[in-house]
Amino acid sequence: MISLSKDRLRSLVEALQGRRVAVLGDLMLDRYYWGSVKRVSPEAPVPVVEVESEQVRFGGAANVANNIKALGGSAVLIGLIGEDHPGATFLEMMAEQGLDNSCVLRDPSRPTTIKTRVIAQGQHVVRIDNESKAACSEERAARIVDAVRGTIDSLDAIIIEDYNKGVVSKELIHDLVTLATEHRKVIAVDPKFDNFLEYKNVTVFKPNRREAEEVLGGRLRSVEDVERAGKELLKLLEAENVLLTRGEDGMSLFEANGGVCHLPSVATNVQDVSGAGDTVISTLTMALVSGANIREACVLANCASGVVVGAVGIVPIRPDELRDAVAHLHTKHGGL
Repeated sequence: MISLSKDRLRSLVEALQGRRVAVLGDLMLDRYYWGSVKRVSPEAPVPVVEVESEQVRFGGAANVANNIKALGGSAVLIGLIGEDHPGATFLEMMAEQGLDNSCVLRDPSRPTTIKTRVIAQGQHVVRIDNESKAACSEERAARIVDAVRGTIDSLDAIIIEDYNKGVVSKELIHDLVTLATEHRKVIAVDPKFDNFLEYKNVTVFKPNRREAEEVLGGRLRSVEDVERAGKELLKLLEAENVLLTRGEDGMSLFEANGGVCHLPSVATNVQDVSGAGDTVISTLTMALVSGANIREACVLANCASGVVVGAVGIVPIRPDELRDAVAHLHTKHGGL
């Protein structure tokens, strides 16, 4: 049980305001077509979706930045987009939402990553990805490091959001961790497979169950399996903390001091898990730099995730939603 009084909750949520976090990684757009299906195509045995509305939202590292802004923080977004129409749309959206684009680099050699989802009657029909997974050039990687170095004194934390789209390399990881360590900044990581074991000595390493299973070579069926995996990752990465997210089974925290804490999922109405991991890493990091200890930060992140999976499509968490979710959990269980 984790103690988090109403006064403590209020002070932590208030302290989120104005925190400045750099989010570095793969920048994406998520396009949605919403509609209904009333017939099957005469051309092929596929549904015909009659589009009723469409929307473009931030995805990937950009969604993490959007969550930070929604929580009252200031996000410095760092990464690559293309010299194309989606790239121009990306910059327009940043301007509309008051996000600083000075560290977003345009690369004519690659497209802006855009994922298009077609949704009918609340169900995903198909997703179309337009992207490049080619590694970015050494010149642009150096510019990314320079962008972090130029703003690091003003930062409270750095988040690396790796989707294996080519922006985050082993060398870039090592440079960023060294820079964060030298300046005593919180550094949190949402990894993917390619560079999984390169993230050594970070503040929080947050894989999901599928990623951990693939890298460690075994299924995590039981609590005992999860605990073995978490402790092995702590040892391999020499991390301060490992937070293993487990979908409907909640999340498990492993601390360098030997502490282990399992948090059950608090989601009650799961509609769409897209973007839930982005909400977890952003809320967790914001809480840590606002004075929360790691367990308190995990409670807030767990509650935030439970909120956003109740909406169809990728949406950010707001402070009032986070406050209400944690308060509800406290009332329901008499503690956390």
